[in-house]
Amino acid sequence: MILVTLPTHLRALAQVTGPVALQVEEPVTQRAILDALEAAYPMLRGTIRDIGTKERRPFVRFFACGEDLSHESADTAVPAEVAAGVQPFRIIGAMAGG
Repeated sequence: MILVTLPTHLRALAQVTGPVALQVEEPVTQRAILDALEAAYPMLRGTIRDIGTKERRPFVRFFACGEDLSHESADTAVPAEVAAGVQPFRIIGAMAGG
């Protein structure tokens, strides 16, 4: 099982109160995690990535094991600790401004 943490507004939309546990098929990639998340919580479709292109939305970032994975290819395997369910895959709303 993969653990995914969501920002507060997406937890509210998905009606969950903590990390989400998902069954993800091998290889465990960002794309596979997001596909499983959107399948389990269809109300999140279009909030994290564009519905048509499947590209990450601006101001949404992905982190795992203390690393920013936002600019990695969606088909790159996530760290082994995430794939094993030891560390969470974190989806974070980025902030902008001056």
